[in-house]
Amino acid sequence: MKALKAFYKIFCKVEEILVSAFIAFITFLVFASAVARTVKHPINWAQDISLLLFAWVVFFAADVALRRADFVRVDMLVTRFPAKVQKILYYIMYGISIVFLGVLVRFGIPLSMDNSKRLFQTLGISYSWATISVPIGAILLIITIVLKLIAHRKEEKIVVQAKEAI
Repeated sequence: MKALKAFYKIFCKVEEILVSAFIAFITFLVFASAVARTVKHPINWAQDISLLLFAWVVFFAADVALRRADFVRVDMLVTRFPAKVQKILYYIMYGISIVFLGVLVRFGIPLSMDNSKRLFQTLGISYSWATISVPIGAILLIITIVLKLIAHRKEEKIVVQAKEAI
């Protein structure tokens, strides 16, 4: 278990580095492509690489953001409910999210396989490299949600035990 936790910690760090690097590279490519097009020497492959990297950034960045914080929600509304209802809403929100992400995995894998023969125009690689980001990203998000739910449950048990001790 300790090795798995260490691996996950390294994976999370690599994911954050990839997000930063991909965003920087996409920004550079779009800027360089615009400048090159202005001087009548377009970089035709820049758009395809930017699209490919953006597909991965969307899911990797969502995973990083979810790991660092909770979902964006309307606290003004949720905090008006009693603590038990808030807890139920917390689990319902994440449950719905897992179901939605499961649907993305279920339909994303066949979509990726269907796109295997479709090529990026200028790169000559399969479009599946972009579409596979959907199910892989959804799996990563499901893992993050499950870990958050486990951590949340452990915190609840600690709070209950502390109250009982008093």
